[in-house]
Amino acid sequence: MKKAVTLLDRMRSVEERLARACAARGRKREDVTVIAVTKYVSVAAAEAIVKAGIRHIGENRWPDAKAKWEALQGQAVFHYIGTLQTNKVKHVVGRFDYIHSLDRLSLAEAIHSRASSLGIKVPCFIQVNVSGEATKHGLSPEELPDFVRQLRPFTAIKPIGLMTMAPYTDDPEKTRPVFRGLRQLRDDLNRAALTEEPLTELSMGMSGDFEVAVEEGATWVRLGTVLVGNAEEETPWES
Repeated sequence: MKKAVTLLDRMRSVEERLARACAARGRKREDVTVIAVTKYVSVAAAEAIVKAGIRHIGENRWPDAKAKWEALQGQAVFHYIGTLQTNKVKHVVGRFDYIHSLDRLSLAEAIHSRASSLGIKVPCFIQVNVSGEATKHGLSPEELPDFVRQLRPFTAIKPIGLMTMAPYTDDPEKTRPVFRGLRQLRDDLNRAALTEEPLTELSMGMSGDFEVAVEEGATWVRLGTVLVGNAEEETPWES
């Protein structure tokens, strides 16, 4: 009988792969942070993930995240990684520590307004559609510099980096130009000094392509199936 895969098995495998990807580019392992994407798993599974030592949790819809946030607030760092509608900002700002999907001025206005009312500053990633796919959200690379300039009045937003999603492919190597492109965009913005502080972060890389993303400079990787499995699988959460 085939041995069941446990959460700790998945964690060890991911750690080994991350370490190899970092070593391939002379990077330190601690320069890359793993976000466990828990949108397809239960509250109990999310609690087990945090108990196992993964502090960063990624969700893309407030209704699905609500019970997990209530169970884990104060124990986990929450990342909003999905498309954020302006009318949902009131649920997200003040609960999620990071927003990875800032991609339009109307959203910036809503985040700034809510954050200002709470007296907080929200770290945000600007989402860029590097691949140009019609199904992907985000600014085009050409729109990015002007958008960054237009963010300056929104003082309750702290831009910390860029985020992108690569095309889905069976060959992770095909995603390399997208990840490399995002890194170059960040570096170009920094050379132009368009933000109050340099952008240091790159949120890129998912279960199928995170090693390539790390080789190209990812500082945050968003891992779902490869790390936490999904609701369809019988994955033991005990070690």
